[in-house]
Amino acid sequence: MKILTVRLPETLAVDIEEESRTRRVSKSDVVRERLEFSVRSGRSRRAPLDPIADLVGSVEGLPADLSAKRKAILKAGGYGRKRPR
Repeated sequence: MKILTVRLPETLAVDIEEESRTRRVSKSDVVRERLEFSVRSGRSRRAPLDPIADLVGSVEGLPADLSAKRKAILKAGGYGRKRPR
């Protein structure tokens, strides 16, 4: 078995330690099980929009496809014009 050293956020490390104590298994076993579960369930990679999915479409008054006419929309909004200081 290979050895791998990783740095974890404090909250995740505490969560792993608590589960390890509760189940009376090593922290390594807990981490291995979590990684194997992630790979088996196909959850190893999250979609990039998952963290903000609830915000998509929440702003009213924007065009349906902002990327279609981005230059015209930005120009109409004053983007790129010099402004007085």
